[in-house]
Amino acid sequence: MTTTTSRGAFVPAHIGRHLSGLLPRPEDLAPLRTSWRRDLVAGVTVGVVALPLALAFGVSSGLGAAAGLVTAIVAGVVAAVFGGSHVQVSGPTGAMAVVLAPIVAAHGTQAVVAVSVIAGVILVAAGALRLGRVVVYIPWPVIEGFTAGIAVVIALQQVPLALDAPVQTGERTLPAAFDAVRSADWSQAWLPLAITLGVVLVVELLRRLPGSLPGALIAVVLATAVAEVGRLDVARIGALPSHLPMPSIPAIDPGILHELTGPALAVAALAAIESLLSARVAAGMAPTGRVLPDREVFGQGLASIASGLFGGMPATGAIARTAVNVRAGARSRLAAVTHAVLLAGVVAVGAGLASRIPLSALAGVLIATTLRMVDVGEVRGLLKVGRSTAATFAVTIACTVLLDLLTAVEVGVVLAAFFALRALADTTHVAKQELPGPAAPGDEHIALLRLEGSLFFGAADRVMDDIGDNDAWVVVLRLSKVELLDPTGAHRLAEIVQLLEARGVTVLIKGLRARHERMAARAGVLEALRTREHQFDDLDEAVAHARSHVARQLANQPVPRRRH
Repeated sequence: MTTTTSRGAFVPAHIGRHLSGLLPRPEDLAPLRTSWRRDLVAGVTVGVVALPLALAFGVSSGLGAAAGLVTAIVAGVVAAVFGGSHVQVSGPTGAMAVVLAPIVAAHGTQAVVAVSVIAGVILVAAGALRLGRVVVYIPWPVIEGFTAGIAVVIALQQVPLALDAPVQTGERTLPAAFDAVRSADWSQAWLPLAITLGVVLVVELLRRLPGSLPGALIAVVLATAVAEVGRLDVARIGALPSHLPMPSIPAIDPGILHELTGPALAVAALAAIESLLSARVAAGMAPTGRVLPDREVFGQGLASIASGLFGGMPATGAIARTAVNVRAGARSRLAAVTHAVLLAGVVAVGAGLASRIPLSALAGVLIATTLRMVDVGEVRGLLKVGRSTAATFAVTIACTVLLDLLTAVEVGVVLAAFFALRALADTTHVAKQELPGPAAPGDEHIALLRLEGSLFFGAADRVMDDIGDNDAWVVVLRLSKVELLDPTGAHRLAEIVQLLEARGVTVLIKGLRARHERMAARAGVLEALRTREHQFDDLDEAVAHARSHVARQLANQPVPRRRH
């Protein structure tokens, strides 16, 4: 079945349904009928929480506080309308700031626009190609290690801001933090450091009080008031725009576009992973409706494109802000839109006041944020699972801090896959069994071998070693317990049959599963048998055939000759 587009082209119906499913639909407005009041309140609540974070992540990325606000506003609206979750709140995040900082250092702020647009296009294509479910392939220890590593990097990034020290562009986070501490003028640096620690303390104290007080905002307001009243000589955010800029495409040197492809891929991968994880967390917190992963990736792509054109940064779903949104009662997209509108109002009315916020206060907000990024209970449970899980977790953290986020995910996934395959290979073995029924003359010349587990590239050679040296006249291979058969395993199985047959040993196969038949046939397993009649579905029939074969050999030649 096909559908016709406006230009007369034909599109398969299932493709048309998928593409139309990526767009807003009337069902998106259904929750509004009963939840619009709660959504408005939740939107205001999360907007208050998001304001200091948007400013802080903009500064941390190297783009400036204004870019963080623009991202929260523009991407917040676009992702709310086009995304795949009713309650996802999108905007600048710490993980994205970590990725963008070296791009800004290497190519300047204008390059981020190109990265945002390219990454957005990649995400739009990923949603159209049904790649939104990729997050399920990222193992638990990698996700936890990735999150913990990001927390460490974000905290290290704040060290220069907490000391009012110049940030060395292009320098890795750990050396930059060390250099800032080593070269600090402590006769001056103690003051911004005190503000940073004071903000962290206030945020943590307010978190322990009942209610949902916006601790970050209160701490920043108090720090700004103290700095203003005391006329403290500390670095401030500086001028902020009083309105949103018009969308534009700045001049980008075409020669560096190919250099930005790699960073754009990293940004797209991070946006997809973080957004899908955030949406999944929100869906587990409350009955907020089904998450549509392909639409979520598609919507985040449009949000990053729009944010870049307005001078912002790539956006992702923000786990902390989304969690606040759900806890505040949000059930529809109105809450995320309201949060963006509130931030737009701050730009229009309060830009002058926001410009006086000390940078060290924003550093304190982000350090306080990192203290809650890692779930200690999750980490304890992870470390109890086993050494391989703990090793994957630790290596992912180390790669995140010392290398970069995309490399950390790649290394973590590869390491987790290696341990998983090793564990899977350990379940594969060959068991020698007794022949069923009453004993018969010549049974000592029959080997009944049962293959168990997974016959794949990681275990194929072990199976070949276990079977290849058998001295029986007839070997019956029971394959009904083989759960997985990959091309390498099938090829090794064919080699085993060929080896035994070449030595004069008759091979019978019993219980080859229907789903493995095609793979076995393509790899030559069945062709290697002396005759296709040596494939059986019933064990008794296979053993009876083996006994009759041995009986004929005993009758014709007591000492069988082996072909070498």
